[in-house]
Parts: sequence; structure tokens; C-alpha cells
Amino acid sequence: MLEAVLFDWGDTLMPVGHAAGLRALGREPAPGLVARLEDAYLARLRRESTLVEIDYPALVREALAEAGVEAGDDELTRFLEAEHGAWEPARMLASTTHALLESLRGRGLRLGLVSNAVDPPWLLHRDLERYGVAERLDVAVFSSEAGWRKPHPAIFERALAALGVEPAAALFVGDSLANDVGGARAVGMRTCQALWFAADDDDGAPEPDFRAFTQMDVLTVVGRLR
Repeated sequence: MLEAVLFDWGDTLMPVGHAAGLRALGREPAPGLVARLEDAYLARLRRESTLVEIDYPALVREALAEAGVEAGDDELTRFLEAEHGAWEPARMLASTTHALLESLRGRGLRLGLVSNAVDPPWLLHRDLERYGVAERLDVAVFSSEAGWRKPHPAIFERALAALGVEPAAALFVGDSLANDVGGARAVGMRTCQALWFAADDDDGAPEPDFRAFTQMDVLTVVGRLR
């Protein structure tokens, strides 16, 4: 019997907004310094082959220090918040997001979110609260707090444990065939590809159990599973 539905929340792979972070520290965003921050992140990402999440705040502090910019805790917080804020125009909910979550909760299902995101958890959870999503979820797990990135099983297992649900009783909805479908299936969950967000067509990735072309199609999938 289906007991829970878990969703992806747009993966973050390449932070931008370094210029905004530097301005928050009173520094002009010289091209060389911005490039150094981006190169430091990409180099660390390439080295991490076990899907261990990067400690992004520590990386930023190190990259700034190498560039001659000393950042204490307060300065680092200002940098990260300004960088995160630079992406605000790109963060938006689909018009049916709240309706979908409320409909699922009305069916007695527990709801969760699992996302790859390097930003500090306090910023990410604040976003969920601002968009009215946090109050409609039972749990939200970000890779920056779990320490592992999808498709590693640990991040899925952490969310399932918090929900108190066995994998076979859960459906995972996400756009990435490798990270979302492959990762969730590996731990025993049923899967649904979210085609309204992105049409991933990775030929070498696992096939989902279901596909949803709109958010409300998830309700049809849930109905079939129940």
C-alpha cells in the first residue's frame, strides 16, 4: 500500500551569484576572483567520485582566503546569503504545487522532499517556508545536511526513516533519470519521472515506473498505486 510520496526539488550543481557575494563583502567582483571561486567548486566536484556532498561554505572560505579575502563567520554568512539571493528570480513554484501537495495530504499520504543542493540548509529550509511548501511537507532532506548526493542511497534512506515508511510503500517523483529514478529504485521505491520540469532522455539511465506530464498527473499515478 502506498503511504508516502517524495519529491525532488531542483538540483543545484553549479553555484553562481559569486559577484553578489563579493559585493556583500564590499569587494568588487573582479573576473579573476569570480573565476577562482567557480574553478574551486568545479575542481572539488570532479574529485568527489563517491557522491559525498561538498562542504560548500568551507570551500568558499578557502577560495576567498587564497584570493586574499579573509572571511569570518559573519562575512561568510553575508556572502552565502547574497549569493543565494542572486538566484531568487529563478526560484518559483508551479501554479499547482500547493494544490497537489494538499490533495496528496488529503489522501492520508506522508510527503517528503529530497534534493541535491550545496547551499547551507538554513537557507534552503527558509525558502521552503517562504514559498509555503514547508507547512505542506512532513520532511525535507538536502544533500548539504545529509552529506550525500543523489543517487547515493543514504539520502533517500534518511528521508524514508524520518517519514517512518518502508521503501516499497513510497513513490519518488523527480526529473532526473539517473539521480532520481535510478537512486530511488535502487533503494526499493516506485518512481515517477516529472516531465513538467525537465524532459531527461538519458539513454543509459533506468526507466521510471510512471511518467507525469503535469503536476496533477501525480494524482493519477497515486490513484493507480492505491
